[in-house]
Amino acid sequence: MEYEIKYKPSYSMLVVKLGSNESITAEAGSMTYMDPSINVETRRREKSILGSIGLKLIGGQSFWVNDYKTQNAGAEIAFVSAPVGDIETLQVSPNEGYIVQKSSYIASTEKVDLDIKWQGFTKGLFGQGLFMIKVSGDGTLFINTFGAIDKHTLKSGESLIVDNFHLVAFSDKCDYKVKKFGGLKSTILGGEGLVTEIKGPGDVYIQTKNLREFVEWLWTLLAPRVRSRAR
Repeated sequence: MEYEIKYKPSYSMLVVKLGSNESITAEAGSMTYMDPSINVETRRREKSILGSIGLKLIGGQSFWVNDYKTQNAGAEIAFVSAPVGDIETLQVSPNEGYIVQKSSYIASTEKVDLDIKWQGFTKGLFGQGLFMIKVSGDGTLFINTFGAIDKHTLKSGESLIVDNFHLVAFSDKCDYKVKKFGGLKSTILGGEGLVTEIKGPGDVYIQTKNLREFVEWLWTLLAPRVRSRAR
């Protein structure tokens, strides 16, 4: 499989050229164009219906993913994500998995598995609408960010505190702890709310922009017009 990430870093698009009988799996709705020789099959992300429901209700992801496969070598297909930002590739192996924010997933190769990380991130994050997916297996994972990607490599014993709305992914061998930012007053008034303290060794991927803050800023521009029309 050959791939290229075009129009980096702000308007990135993943372009994949499939080999004969190769396939790639992608989130529903992420395909922009494809060669007509490519066949599409829709399936549940999980092996069991219970797992699919869990991923839908807890993770917020769709029930289904699309598998794109062709017998024609060189058939091209492209994917994008909704946020304006960058696309990065992560190599997944049996000894190197990742914890990834659900909204950052774009696509993955055949042997990459996705599942909910039940411990830690499913506690305390319902109010912020953030859920993480555990990625394992063997292959390539494509993720997107809102803004640019900022990578930090932590040595053994090194720690980093990351705002949860900026956290994209980190190595599954890292230790992590979700906690409130400062005291109660800081949590309520400081804007950050919950943060994650991540301890190495491993890599941490951060997005430079905060979607929640962007929406709030956008609303400051739209709100006066909405109120004036409502009168």
